[in-house]
Amino acid sequence: MSHRIDKIENLIKEEISLIFLFKLQNLDSGLITITNVKVSADLKIARVYISIFEKDKRDEVLEKVKSKTKFIRSELASRITIKFVPELKFFLDDSLDYVEKIEGLIKKIHENDDKKGNN
Repeated sequence: MSHRIDKIENLIKEEISLIFLFKLQNLDSGLITITNVKVSADLKIARVYISIFEKDKRDEVLEKVKSKTKFIRSELASRITIKFVPELKFFLDDSLDYVEKIEGLIKKIHENDDKKGNN
């Protein structure tokens, strides 16, 4: 990956985070974190991965975010200076759920080891 694309991804991530923080407080969505941004090689599409703290509201919040895509893109265009602001596509980042599941399995294994050691 080129250094330029990395810089653009980090810039977009930072600016979208600020847009969520200051401009989209009315989503009533709890804690939303921009975890990653991946931009296509031609800089036309940016895949934005978000993490939503409240598990039971994830689908609902993701739909609200997707409905605000045009607003977010226009805000982004006013904040960064690149020739073409990429089309934004939002996705749910469930990698933290995976980490949580693995940690739970590891704890369970250790609990079983402790029980076996006490016998």
